[in-house]
Amino acid sequence: MKVWGDMMKRLGASFILVMICMGAFWACTEKDATVQIRELIATGAVLAQDHDIGGLLDLTTEDVRAMPMDLGRSGIKGLLWRTFNYYGPLKVLYPRVSVEIEEGGKAAQASTPFLIVKQEQTFPGLDTLRDDPLAWLDGIGENADLYRLKLELTRTGNDWRVHHATVERFTGLGFAE
Repeated sequence: MKVWGDMMKRLGASFILVMICMGAFWACTEKDATVQIRELIATGAVLAQDHDIGGLLDLTTEDVRAMPMDLGRSGIKGLLWRTFNYYGPLKVLYPRVSVEIEEGGKAAQASTPFLIVKQEQTFPGLDTLRDDPLAWLDGIGENADLYRLKLELTRTGNDWRVHHATVERFTGLGFAE
């Protein structure tokens, strides 16, 4: 009987160890939705800097809409092409993205001010202000064209995609469409 008891203890301990490892594995693979959305936006910024229109559209749903011009996929593609041709090599700068996940975790909103600047333009110290959006805005001052991006995202499985995007230009009095 002692052998049977020792074997059950080992089996129980092995089971607990396997469950802990599986839990750690799932915790590592299932990222927090806020982190996933911020990573999606960071990927979008890199794709924009690379002028990768197809890659940017891959981050959207098939029925994506962009405001204030109410553009679908083909309109967005044309607008991105014109923007990339106007700026040439560019950088996209933005502070920490504000993210709100709706109850149920299938939809979210994200918002951030951002700049599109020519690649050679610099703003010393701006990176140190990423986690303070108001100080980030003060650091920009009137030295660049400032916009705000508002996104509505939907979740399909483990992936987030942009369903609706609104870009607002900063007019000096605030953001307006």
